Amino acid sequence: MESLFSILVPFALVAVAIVLILGLWNMMRGGSPSRSQNLMRLRIVFQAVAIVIIMTAIYFMSK
Repeated sequence: MESLFSILVPFALVAVAIVLILGLWNMMRGGSPSRSQNLMRLRIVFQAVAIVIIMTAIYFMSK
């Protein structure tokens, strides 16, 4: 189980970082506001998933 979380946690954090960078890049270059909005919404979803994965990992590793 630990090996699963050792893969999932970094993957989730990298996914959040990539979507954040894409959203910021789109805003800085003057891209479509709706695309920036969609990327930031996707970032929120990825952050929620990352938090669930991290909390689940903490729960299982404390047992």
